[in-house]
Amino acid sequence: MPKVDVLNIQGEKVSEIELNDEIFGVDVNEYVLHSVVRMQLANKRQGTHATKTRSFVRGGGRKPWKQKGTGRARAGSIRSPLWVGGGTTFGPQPRSYNFTVPKKVRRLAVKSALSSKVQENNIIVLDNFELPEVKTKAMVAILKNLNVDRKALLVTTDGCKNVQRASQNIPGISSAAAKDLNAYDLLKHDKLVITKDAVARVEEVLA
Repeated sequence: MPKVDVLNIQGEKVSEIELNDEIFGVDVNEYVLHSVVRMQLANKRQGTHATKTRSFVRGGGRKPWKQKGTGRARAGSIRSPLWVGGGTTFGPQPRSYNFTVPKKVRRLAVKSALSSKVQENNIIVLDNFELPEVKTKAMVAILKNLNVDRKALLVTTDGCKNVQRASQNIPGISSAAAKDLNAYDLLKHDKLVITKDAVARVEEVLA
């Protein structure tokens, strides 16, 4: 089982924790990660794009000239896609991009993302996340103590509102509850800062 130091908010080591090998020590499956991230991004798409076909363009109800005898090509409407100001042929229409992958695959993706954080030494475990005051300045000081100078995901057991409020104005910093962890958020952030209790919760959810 991989061992990780447990730090306090001053950045000092207070103990060690053994991580569950079946969750934090699996082989990183890049194909599964790609599939799940693609699903999450696709499901975020609104799919409200639309163009007007000839039936939606205003006007063009009258035949512009008679069928025969003019020497010109036959035309039935000035809103034909062949005309300037006409409709669009095969343009995008509102649709849903949603698709899903099996629950086991989604769980494996989260395990792979967590394991990659451990392998790259990009996981920081805290004994607790009790803020001295709910202010951005206090959160910035804590992150500095932990040597977090890049994008980081702060994970607590229940998505602590104080942590969320103190970090929401810091660029690149996001917060989440342990039960809401997903592969995309884990991969999007360089560092994972997680409390000791949240580790236990993650192991409970993914077991």
